[in-house]
Amino acid sequence: MKNVFFVLIILFSTTTLSAQTFFDESETIEKMNTDTLIMQNIDLLTESSLPESTRELVLRTVIDTIATPDKFKKIVLFSDHTWEYYDLGMPVINDSIIDLHWNDEKIHAYRDLVELKSLPDEIDLLLVDSLHAFYAPITGKINSHYCFRGKREHRGTDIKLEIGDPIRACFDGKVRVVMNPRQTGGYGNLIVVRHANGLETYYAHLSSVKVKTGEIVKAGEIIGLGGNTGRSTGAHLHFEIRYQGFAFDPERIINFETGEMRSANLFCLKKHYFSIYSNYKQTDVQSLAASQRIMHTIKSGDTLGGLAKKYGTTVTKLCTWNNIKSTTTLKIGRKLIVRQ
Repeated sequence: MKNVFFVLIILFSTTTLSAQTFFDESETIEKMNTDTLIMQNIDLLTESSLPESTRELVLRTVIDTIATPDKFKKIVLFSDHTWEYYDLGMPVINDSIIDLHWNDEKIHAYRDLVELKSLPDEIDLLLVDSLHAFYAPITGKINSHYCFRGKREHRGTDIKLEIGDPIRACFDGKVRVVMNPRQTGGYGNLIVVRHANGLETYYAHLSSVKVKTGEIVKAGEIIGLGGNTGRSTGAHLHFEIRYQGFAFDPERIINFETGEMRSANLFCLKKHYFSIYSNYKQTDVQSLAASQRIMHTIKSGDTLGGLAKKYGTTVTKLCTWNNIKSTTTLKIGRKLIVRQ
């Protein structure tokens, strides 16, 4: 059993270094040093007691990696003074799909070009397969969900982090936007990555970016560092997922506390998910009902009785839908559900 354990450690060190590990040099070096240290301190077996093939592996452990001009290829150095190329596998991107309505000067490239009514009621999206993977942009506590926040629509998920934490690409894709706070306003330093299945992912409030417009990125690749730029009251990642410009709750796909993909490899995106009132905790029946809500912004002179008459409902229903009383003062600018 000890022989098997020893051989497994050596094989892991020399032959199964993951592509993801190589995207973070500090993690790579730390891992290699740890594996080497483990092997140097195992004195349960002597070299002479191992088969010749295993002795060759003992003498050939990974000691370092060197970057090349191609970020998808690394040079791996071994302890026997040999080296090999390690190909991380550049993602295959279908440019005919990626480049549709491509615009690297606008945050929202599809705006005014794609109408919601033009989209089908259901869209089957392949998220991962044998060639394309998934990686959570970051894991952590959620500060704010996809919802109405005060008078503003918050069309993303805010995940708490420390400034400088690595932010990773969610899926393979092509960087469409890299902008600074002067260009984005509330988003702060922003990266938008377009993916082959029609999705785009937004990474906002970054302290710095590690990619450039037009660059191909691999799922799990570090594309920026977490920060507090733009309209932000504390360090966090504001993360959005949009389909042809229309946002939906990112938690429908990602469990940010575990870093795991919540949905299956094939995700059925339904049109009513695009409503700000639709979220992953709802059933489809609840989401559909929420998406059909009609909201009214209170103006001077509005009364509950007047709104009930205007929208063909009752004061009692208005109070129930909005969790208010018939005596509640209607503040100008407040939004009320007037049909559901």
